[in-house]
Amino acid sequence: EETGLDQEEMCFRLNQRPLLSVFALEEFEFPASVHLQKMPLFPKWRLPLKLTALVMAVAFIYTFLRDVLQPFVSQGKNDFYKIPILVLNKALPYTAITLLSLVYLPGVLAALLQLHRGTKYRPFPVWLKNWMSGRKHIGLLAFLLACLHSIYSLTYPMRRSYRYKVLNWAFQQVKQKKENSWVEDDVWRMEIYISLGILALGILALVAISSLPSVSGLLNWREFQCIQVGMRN
Repeated sequence: EETGLDQEEMCFRLNQRPLLSVFALEEFEFPASVHLQKMPLFPKWRLPLKLTALVMAVAFIYTFLRDVLQPFVSQGKNDFYKIPILVLNKALPYTAITLLSLVYLPGVLAALLQLHRGTKYRPFPVWLKNWMSGRKHIGLLAFLLACLHSIYSLTYPMRRSYRYKVLNWAFQQVKQKKENSWVEDDVWRMEIYISLGILALGILALVAISSLPSVSGLLNWREFQCIQVGMRN
């Protein structure tokens, strides 16, 4: 049936409906003469994902060259088995820390730029504006990589290579006739390292959850600043 509206006006009104931004639309729900505009796929995530992939690639290549290729070339050691877990698990925290620093760096640059200009009403450059608009997405990706790092670390005792190393250590201890190989400094270092890692992951989880729109909408400005700035410090 004719409604008296042309196709462009009908498309405009349909796109203005709030349900269109939440639910996917099927072609059979509208007349064949109405063609909905194609909506972009994750437009705000493109720059953070590209940045994450770049930093992750650099960290992975550097770790591979240092821990796998360099021993193979200089000493003939075949440590390529480290690539799936050990090398990747070293690249994950490097990338997460770098991304986390990139979350707070644009705010510092924006403050310095405002001080240099002497006013806060002039618009920021396009690159800085895009960087600041993607801080939340970069932070969530950093939290994801930190969670993956913790999961990969928990799998260390399950690896076959680790079991072989434990057997070799036990054999060397028996061969050297040592009844106790306890090293107090190493034990304390590892206990503190794991404890601080768990606490850091918990704080990062709190910051990431408070960044979600459904959660940040329930917080006032002071509470939001306390979590985002106080936890960072």
